[in-house]
Formats: sequence, C-alpha cells, structure tokens
Amino acid sequence: MTEITSKPTYRIADLHESDRPRERLLNLGPQALTNAELIAILLRVGVKGENAVEVGQRLLKKFGGIIGLHRTSMKELMSQHAIGEAKAAQIKAAIELGRRLTLEAPEERPSINSPADGAALLQYEMSALEQEHLRVILLDRRNRVLETVEVYKGSVNSSQVRVGELFKDAIRINASAIIVAHNHPSGDPTPSPDDVAVTRAIVQAGKLLDIDVLDHLVIGQGKWVSLKERGLGFS
Repeated sequence: MTEITSKPTYRIADLHESDRPRERLLNLGPQALTNAELIAILLRVGVKGENAVEVGQRLLKKFGGIIGLHRTSMKELMSQHAIGEAKAAQIKAAIELGRRLTLEAPEERPSINSPADGAALLQYEMSALEQEHLRVILLDRRNRVLETVEVYKGSVNSSQVRVGELFKDAIRINASAIIVAHNHPSGDPTPSPDDVAVTRAIVQAGKLLDIDVLDHLVIGQGKWVSLKERGLGFS
C-alpha cells in the first residue's frame, strides 16, 4: 500500500482558500484577523516547514506580541529565520504607521473623560520605550486633547524634575488642564515614592497657575496606574 502524506504548506496560496489571511481580510475585514494573520499578509510567503501565518506566530511568541515587535530593533528582527531586510522593514513600517495613526487627525481631537482614555492615548507607544519618558497631555476646557508634549527623557524623580517645565507648554497654548504620564521600562506600573512626590509638587503648582492637574498616569507593559484613582499625591 502506498503511504499518502499531506502536502506541506509553505505559502499562503497553499492554504485552503477560507484560511488565507488576504481572503479573510477581504471577506471579513481586517479586524477579524489575528495578529499573526496580519503579519502573514506583510510577509506574503513562509519558509520550508512554516507557512507565513506560522512565521508570524513565531515572531509574536519570540518578541512578546505587537508591543515586543515595536520595541525590538531591525537588527534583532533580521536575526530571525526567514526575516531579511525587506520583511523586517515591512513589519516595522506597518507598526510605525499604526503608531502615527494615534497621533494624527487633529480635527478629530479625542476627549479624555477617564484615566482609561488617557492611558489608551499613550500606552501603545510609551509601553515600548526603553527609557523613562515623561509626557504631558494638554487639554482644553472640554477636556479635548490640544497637544501631547514630551518634557523629560531619563529617570523621573523628585530631584530632577523641574515642575515649571511641565506647565510651560500649557501656558503657551492656554490649556485649561493637563494629564501627566510617564512609563516604567521594567513593565511594572506600580508608583514609586518619587512618583508620588513629583505628583504632589505638580498638583500644588497647578493650583497656583490655575491649571487643573487631572491625573498622573504610570504606564507599564500592558498595564497602567492612575495616581489620582489611588489617591497618591492628590488631596
């Protein structure tokens, strides 16, 4: 009896039509696809032993999801089997476009109505940063975002942060309120004593300048903390 073996699937074209990412995107929309399927569309083909979807799954597992791919360097990405310069560039370009999408469309300024709204605006990018960055969201009287500015890069602690710097741009554009946010590269968003001390100083300065400090957010890996919700530094 002749043994029948299944044909290996190395290309998207080898998959059943209902399983092909491009056809699924056309029929169901991009929101229906997994992250691995979206990466597969960028890669187009796999390698011996892996189709494009499986290569996407491997990359996501290796680097810890989309955020991990965002954080990794081109060199690290190109060190992976089946990922050359062109494919690495396609992946990085697609992720960068997603990041920029959150920063554009000023005519559709988002409103910040909760700590979750503020975190959603910043978390995608800030959770991928390898150093601490402190940013300020500037808001109008209706809590609509006017601008987001970076004030510090490096360790955020009470001895280094000049509180006046946080309000310079708010005064420049006549913002009514601000939300302060910084990231913890460790991934753990638990506020430190310095975070609380800085928050207390910022809140007091805001009262003197008649600019409401609505919150201080600490961004971690897939998590965030609102110091206002926890009653830390706000009174």
